Amino acid sequence: MVKQIQAIRGMNDCLPTQTPVWQMAESVIRETVASYGYSEIRFPIVEVTELFKRSIGEVTDIVEKEMYTFEDRNGESLTLRPEGTACCVRAGNQNGLLYNQEQRLWYMGPMFRHERPQKGRYRQFHQLGVEAFGIAGPDIDAEMILMTARMWKRFGIAEHLTLEINSLGSKESRAAYRDLLIAYLEQHKESLDEDSQRRMYSNPLRVLDSKNPDVQAVLQDAPKLSEHLDEESKQHFSQLCERLDELGIEYLVNEKLVRGLDYYNRTVFEWVTNSLGAQGTVCAGGRYDGLVEQLGGKATTAVGFAMGIERLILLLETLEASNADLSPAQVYVCAMGEQAASHASIVAEQLRDQLPSAKIMSHCGGGNFKKQMKRADKSGASFALIIGEDEIVNKTVTVKHLRKEQEQQSIALNALADTLKEWL
Repeated sequence: MVKQIQAIRGMNDCLPTQTPVWQMAESVIRETVASYGYSEIRFPIVEVTELFKRSIGEVTDIVEKEMYTFEDRNGESLTLRPEGTACCVRAGNQNGLLYNQEQRLWYMGPMFRHERPQKGRYRQFHQLGVEAFGIAGPDIDAEMILMTARMWKRFGIAEHLTLEINSLGSKESRAAYRDLLIAYLEQHKESLDEDSQRRMYSNPLRVLDSKNPDVQAVLQDAPKLSEHLDEESKQHFSQLCERLDELGIEYLVNEKLVRGLDYYNRTVFEWVTNSLGAQGTVCAGGRYDGLVEQLGGKATTAVGFAMGIERLILLLETLEASNADLSPAQVYVCAMGEQAASHASIVAEQLRDQLPSAKIMSHCGGGNFKKQMKRADKSGASFALIIGEDEIVNKTVTVKHLRKEQEQQSIALNALADTLKEWL
């Protein structure tokens, strides 16, 4: 027997029973970002490896351990994109979208990281990214947060998410704080776990984000980044908080929130939940004013966020908050006899013209009335349209209600579309 081929571990199929929830979520996302005036951008799945080394940072977990990197036939190092912001900046620079301009962009698609697969964290995962370029003030930071808050309301999950915010300051103030933090960590090196000791010199701010309670105990008396911010960053963060207060957005200032990528400065934020266990971050972002220049463009301010779609779907399912229609059909068209089959196809096509958003499934494969009704019920449709010789002669269609106790009805063919439109 031939061995069955399986999907790669951590790269999952999305089955027909799952896609309606994805489609619903993607529809809400598209409508929301469009309502704020953002335009979609699309870029390749594969980029040159140097793009991610220069943007994310060579001493990050992503670049050191998680990227899918390979050499192509020309000897060039290529990488499956592990995140979207660097790709968006590259595309903006290359196509002249960013210099001395305001751009509000969004994208959605698969990303790739070689992590240990677990619920809510996969090797191929899907992400929404939203980016704004050329706007320096805290008002655009607030808009990013407002946009995500609106999505939670539309999904009906707002009460299950908490907003955490922080400021990382300027590149210069963070560098000065970095030296202070290293000096403090060196005094407590024996109390740090192996991961924190490794990060202590390469990326010490990530130690602040450690999930190890022993490390967190050490950090209780560590220097606070908020006490070493430059004045402009302090003012920027203060104005952001004021704007969120005015807009009625509740938040928690988390001074240990640093994010995992090197390019962030000033504002960083995360939306977290207690409903998903360890995978509690649903959406995260912040400001990255130096990245455009770092990747070869002219200095341009920028801010954005990313949302994991799998994790959002998992949260919707956990909270039973999805209102997606899971059935593939709303109307099932049955035909009794050879002549009726041809006529039924014409009726179905006419209905698709008149009701373009309706899900209309035609029975195929023949079979008696009982078999066709069984298929109609299994489809999940609300109505079965029955067409036989009598219906052809009388220019009618018999409608059987499949989901409620109601007498079947004979409806004139010329009134069928309007009747179904009212019922659907």
